[in-house]
Amino acid sequence: MKEAKEDLKEAEAQLERELKRKSGSRSTGEFEEQLKRAKAGIEMARYYEDAKNLSEMLTSWSMKLSNGNGQRFIVCSGGGPGIMQAANKGAIRAGGLSIGLNISLPHEQFPNPYISPELNFEFHYFFMRKFWFIYMSKALVVFPGGFGTLDELMEVLTLLQTAKIRKKMTVLIYGSSYWKRILNFDALVEAGAIDRSDLALFSFADDPETAFEILTRELKRNYDV
Repeated sequence: MKEAKEDLKEAEAQLERELKRKSGSRSTGEFEEQLKRAKAGIEMARYYEDAKNLSEMLTSWSMKLSNGNGQRFIVCSGGGPGIMQAANKGAIRAGGLSIGLNISLPHEQFPNPYISPELNFEFHYFFMRKFWFIYMSKALVVFPGGFGTLDELMEVLTLLQTAKIRKKMTVLIYGSSYWKRILNFDALVEAGAIDRSDLALFSFADDPETAFEILTRELKRNYDV
C-alpha cells in the first residue's frame, strides 16, 4: 500500500509539472494515463492486505481443527508475487504451512519467500499446474487479476458446470466492484449462454470476514469438519 501511494504521489506531481508548462504535448496524455494507473494501484493494493489477512485467518482456523496435528487445509497459491505472495505470507504469519505452485516464465515470475520450502513446486506447463491446482483443492478464492486469473476462474466454473469436477468445491470471487466491471454474468444469462442456476456455482465477498465465513461454512458442510 505504501508503494502504491508513493507511485500515485509521483504521478500527480509529474502531471502537475506538465500541465503548468501548458505544452499540450503527447507527454501530457502519458502522464494522465500514468496517474490513472497509479490511482488504480491504490485500489488494487488493498487486495494484497485482504488476501494476507484472509489467508492468516483460514490457516489459524485450519490448525485448530487438527488439534496440533498439522493442518486440515493448507493455503496454496501460484507461488509468485502480488496476491499470490500475500496468500503465502498470511499462512506463514499464522504459523502454518503454505504451498506454492510456481510456473517458469521468461521474465515474470519467481517463487516468493513465503512458501514452505518443502512445498515449493515448479511447473513448466500451465495445464499440468492447473491440474494439480484443481485436483487437490477444496475451494478456490479468486482475487482481482488479469488473463491468467480469468483463465483459471473460467476453467474451474466450466468443469463444475459440466460436472467434470465431481467433488464439492467452493468458488469465491473476491472484490465484486472489480469483477462486476470485468464480467457481466447476468448478460450471459440473458443471452442464454449460461443458465441462471449456474450463478449458484460461485459467491462474492468484499472483505476478509465475509470471505472467511463463507469458506469455513462450506468447508465444514462439504468435508465433515
